[in-house]
Amino acid sequence: MDPNPGSTFAIMEMGSTLDTVQNQSQSQIMPADVPQDPAERLRRHGLQVTAQRLAVLRAVWNRPHSTADDIEAQVRSEIGAVSRQAVYDALGILSDRGLIRRIQPARSPARYEGRVDDNHHHLVCRACGATVDVDCAIGKRPCLQAAQNHGFTVDEAEVIYWGLCPDCQAAAQGVERAPSARQMN
Repeated sequence: MDPNPGSTFAIMEMGSTLDTVQNQSQSQIMPADVPQDPAERLRRHGLQVTAQRLAVLRAVWNRPHSTADDIEAQVRSEIGAVSRQAVYDALGILSDRGLIRRIQPARSPARYEGRVDDNHHHLVCRACGATVDVDCAIGKRPCLQAAQNHGFTVDEAEVIYWGLCPDCQAAAQGVERAPSARQMN
């Protein structure tokens, strides 16, 4: 293995790892004991059911790792006129109440996902920003034990892996790939 993480060899090796990672299906996002009905989920979290909140929740579930702008466009296509502020407000309250998760990789806009009941991590493509879920290396919280916890009780570890996705690797090498699931959504 090349000790230089930015080398072509290291990037190609990471690409083979990226090829094996896929986004979690909707059934994996929501545990069996969580109501599948979005309105019921809102009620269980003490939230009033509104068309905007329902549409935002569905948009996040249907397209994990979307930005607020992507979600706004999806919501607008579903319910018509909606203000940007209403979408941001819904994203904020849904995140605060634990219905969705907000992640913000460095130098990237915030992204939202519906997979909230575990401590998984993310792979982010440096070139195109594609983001996929990866399960925790150990499989339980927290995945990483801090060398020194400074008196904190650690209950979550946020890890973001960076590299080039298979599509961007192929583009960098001048190879055309079949459309990925990300491109087909």
